[in-house]
Order: sequence, then structure tokens, then C-alpha cells
Amino acid sequence: MIVTTKPSKTARSALSARYRSALRKHLNQKNATTAPQARLLGKSALAGGFATLDLAIIHEQAVVTLSGSFDFVAVGNHAIKRAGEFFTQALVPLEADQRSVRESNLHLKQRNETLRVHTAALAKANRNLEREVTHRKAGEDELRKSKEEYRTLFLESQVMQKKLRQLTRQIISAQEDERKEISRELHDEVVQTLVGINVELSALSKGTSAGLQTLRVKINRTQRLVENSVNAVHRFARELRPAMLDDLGLIPALHTYSKSLAARKKLKIQLLAFRGVEDLESASRTVLFRVAQEALTNVVRHANARLVKINITPRAGSICMEISDDGKSFAVEKTIQAKNNHRLGLIGMRERMEMVGGTLSIESAPGCGTTVRAEIPFSR
Repeated sequence: MIVTTKPSKTARSALSARYRSALRKHLNQKNATTAPQARLLGKSALAGGFATLDLAIIHEQAVVTLSGSFDFVAVGNHAIKRAGEFFTQALVPLEADQRSVRESNLHLKQRNETLRVHTAALAKANRNLEREVTHRKAGEDELRKSKEEYRTLFLESQVMQKKLRQLTRQIISAQEDERKEISRELHDEVVQTLVGINVELSALSKGTSAGLQTLRVKINRTQRLVENSVNAVHRFARELRPAMLDDLGLIPALHTYSKSLAARKKLKIQLLAFRGVEDLESASRTVLFRVAQEALTNVVRHANARLVKINITPRAGSICMEISDDGKSFAVEKTIQAKNNHRLGLIGMRERMEMVGGTLSIESAPGCGTTVRAEIPFSR
């Protein structure tokens, strides 16, 4: 038996460093045997006065230190097993010299069991982490799929909105053509017929027979009715499609319409127009007339105003028409976006302006009335 003394801290540190280095080399050399080197370490430990328990502690510290370089949790690479084999070989010299090896082995088993429990807990935590990663990946895939579906629906909604706008514009164009046709029919047929009746009645009224006095009275009354009918038809035709708009231009048409509306509704309307507006295309002048017509109709119906100003002025590359009143205001966007929107004229005004490449804006504030601003690109 070799007589040893209690090892010092320096000796323990030196042996720990040697053991850790040898164990690393053993783990890196998977095929070559390092049993002699392990037993040589065991003899050194025995000579330095180290007990089996001391060597077990050194081995455990080495495993903990090397855990950053070797995966002792994974079963496939057998790292923990090979480390145990190295430790067993290092214990051989101590077992041969110490009869208390069984007690030391018992402590070693307890430490190995603790290490195994910790290893099992770490493996379980790794499995839970893998499941969490898989679950999150599945959630990301679902989110990505939902985004793609949302993008598809958004693109489809844009297409449907474009089709709806196109359909609206087609309806407006069809309405305008229909109004033009009705106006022409009223002018060319109905009015001419009524004028002919009036001429015939006027000829009958020129009779000199005394017995025809009663007939003359009736004829005069009929003439007045026919004249009123002619005036009503003329007014109706102007509202549908004023012939003056096609024959004389936008400014005379707006002047005539404003004068008639002001007389009927006891409203003061001021018109100030840039003569160059007549150089616009026919479709653009028609749109401006319809916007003004709709804006004035809204003033009469809702604003309770006393004064309306219509200004048509040139701007850089465009013509701007502003219709402002001193009446009651309203919430513009709320009214346009309302589900039960009865002011379809506002939407129609905006659609008409977009048909000719123009823009429409409406401003309304308490105490300031409402201003409708229509702007159309202008090129001679």
C-alpha cells in the first residue's frame, strides 16, 4: 500500500486540469482507447492522496465543464457513456488499493443517478421546447396563409369596386343620353304640337259673329292653358337637358337655369364665369352643368340658404368651379358613407367628375355654409 498525505488545493487543481484534458481527448477520439491514460491518472490520484470520492468529484466537474462542447443529453453520440467508461478506468488503481471502493461506488451511483435525473429533465425540457417551436411554426404558417387569403380577397374587392365604378359611369352616361333624347322629343314633337293647337285656336278666336262670343271666351281660356302647358314643357325640357347648353354653351345655360331657380325659390344666385370654360369638351361642360344643377338642388332642399355664389375661374392647367352658400352645414363624409344614404346626388357628382378626369371636394362647416369645388383638367 502506498502511504499518501491529504492533497493540497494546488495538487487538486493540477489533477483536475489533467483529468479534464485527458477526458476531452478521450471524448474526441471515438475509436482509439485511452484506458492506459485514465489508469495513469488514477495512479497519480492515488499517489497524491486522493480518494475515490475525490476523483468522482473531479470527474463530475470535468463533465460539467465539458458540457458546453459535448452534448451529454443526446443518446446517439454516447458521450455520457464514454465519459463514464473513462472514469471507470481511472478508478481501477484506486479500487485495487482501497477496500472502501464499494462505498465510493455507492456515492458514485448516487451522483450518476442525480446526473441521470438532471439529464432526463433537460431532455424533457428540450422536447417541450421542440413542441413549442413546432407549434409556433404551425401558427406562423396559418398566419401566412391567412395573409395570403386576405390579400386575395382584397385584390378581388378592388376588382369588384372597379367594375362597380365602371357600371356606375355607364349608367350615368346612359341617363345622359336618355335625357338628351327625351329633351329632343319634347322640343321637336310635343312643343310643336302644342304650338300648332295654339295657332288654330287663335284663328278661330278672330271670328266676328256675335253668336260666337261664348266660343271666343272658351277659346281664350284654352289658349291660356295651352300657353301654360308650353311653358311647363319648356321648363321640363330645360331641366332634363337644356338645349341652350348644346347651342350656346355652359355659361348661358347656367345663367338661365340659375335665373329660373332663383325666381321660383326666392333665392339670390350670383354667377361669375371665365369665358374660356366654353373651350372645354362637350362632356366636360355637361358634367359641370350637372354638378352645378345637383349642388343648387341640394341648397334648395337642405341648406335653407339666402345667397349662392357660382364662380368659374382658371387655374394652372385646369378649370375650377366653386358653388358656395350661406346656409346650414352638414357632415360630408358621414353623409356620403352612411349605409342608408339618401343623398345619392353627392355620389353621382363625384362619379361624373371622375368620368372626365376631374376631382370633386365638398367643404361644410357650421356658420360657413357649404362649398362644392369641381376641378377639371383644361387643354385648349
